[in-house]
Amino acid sequence: MKWATWSDVGVDRIGCAWLIRRWLDPDAQFVFVPEGSHEVPPDAEPFDIPGVRLSHHGGHCSFHTFLVTYDLKDAILARIARIIDEADTVTEVELEPAAPGLDLLCRGLRRISSDDGEALEHGAMLYEALYAQLESEAS
Repeated sequence: MKWATWSDVGVDRIGCAWLIRRWLDPDAQFVFVPEGSHEVPPDAEPFDIPGVRLSHHGGHCSFHTFLVTYDLKDAILARIARIIDEADTVTEVELEPAAPGLDLLCRGLRRISSDDGEALEHGAMLYEALYAQLESEAS
């Protein structure tokens, strides 16, 4: 399936792409539209674009919306959603110490990547590592 999001990916979009490939669609293809654009290819499912089904809702990030929409009830994914919420949205309380670091690393991934597709590839390793570490802490 084809998925579309804004270019210049960040912590939420990188996390969503990892989630899509890891739990929903291993053969996912991603297309990137200019930030601010709503010109999504008709054969693509948009995500993390304001106003679309799979975006920010109720003060939560798009990653959280994916968990709710696709009924993914994994405690580690829920924790990652909280981390991304704190990193990507305005919050009054800081509960997840990993949030600023994850955001910083995702911004750095963009800088060392030649394009958004490469940033998603690098980011997949980051999110795999985060999942593994949180899973080991939960055991």
